[in-house]
Amino acid sequence: MYRLSFSIFPLRIAPASVLFVSLLAPWACAQTEDYVGDGIFTQGIEGPAVDAKGNLYAVSFARDADASQGGTIGIVYKPQTDKPQSAQLFLTLPTGSTGNGIRFDRDGFMYVADYTGHNILKIDPRSKAISVHAHSDKMNQPNDIAIAKSGVIYASDPKWADNTGNLWMIARDGVVTLLEDNMGTTNGVEVSADEQHLYVNESVQRRVWKYDIDKATGAVKNKRLLIEFADHGLDGMRSDVRGNLYIARYGAGEVTVVSPHGTVLQRIKLKGEKPTNVAFGGADGKTVYVTLQERGAIETFRSEHAGREWQLLQAK
Repeated sequence: MYRLSFSIFPLRIAPASVLFVSLLAPWACAQTEDYVGDGIFTQGIEGPAVDAKGNLYAVSFARDADASQGGTIGIVYKPQTDKPQSAQLFLTLPTGSTGNGIRFDRDGFMYVADYTGHNILKIDPRSKAISVHAHSDKMNQPNDIAIAKSGVIYASDPKWADNTGNLWMIARDGVVTLLEDNMGTTNGVEVSADEQHLYVNESVQRRVWKYDIDKATGAVKNKRLLIEFADHGLDGMRSDVRGNLYIARYGAGEVTVVSPHGTVLQRIKLKGEKPTNVAFGGADGKTVYVTLQERGAIETFRSEHAGREWQLLQAK
């Protein structure tokens, strides 16, 4: 997500081809709807993630973390209707910890990027027991995470003070490996539907990078540019089962759908201007939940295809 102190992006001129594609990309016909209304979460709202039962989670429910208490995670239980839902407190993190990106593994455990504690936290949703799955003092601010089918976790790690960032890999046993440093402001991260590629975006630089994943080690190689945008920022992103990326365009008020080849397929206009992340859920995995910073709310829209992560959890 974007830290609240950062709101102005430097002007950069993208290649003509990128500008042309961005301007001509079609808008989605489906309307977005409010799922959780204004102010239920704070402007630190992020996450979001859906468990195998269909419950939705997001961070910064009702209040932000402070010196005396850790951040919060809210839950919206599996809906019985498509109408706006009520959120409630799921748990409070330990003092010194503030959640950001959330993901679930195939065994049902929740993992949370803790950007103030420099941790990846592991939570058992049944007992609400919290443990430190991985920690490194070399991490700047763990921001977002993605989990491969193997259980390997990839974490973005921006340093907002100088618009740089790192990319980390966390093995199933919690061992932390630096995959790349001195990148741009790393933010959204996602594994492809076929598990062969990793995508990482850089918020301020507005670039999305594509890597090949080494099947044996989980490490990445063969980095190349997937797409570069002409304006606005990039935040969290998720993949559908066809491999398309759904990218939260911070400041643009939209989720942009990009093909595995870097073609803009769709631009879904939102009510809020500052989306921070997206997640797939619903009965068929085709409901997309979008967290909105300035609203402290969650909007939804329907996608053509189910989400990659949703499908993995259902297949367990």
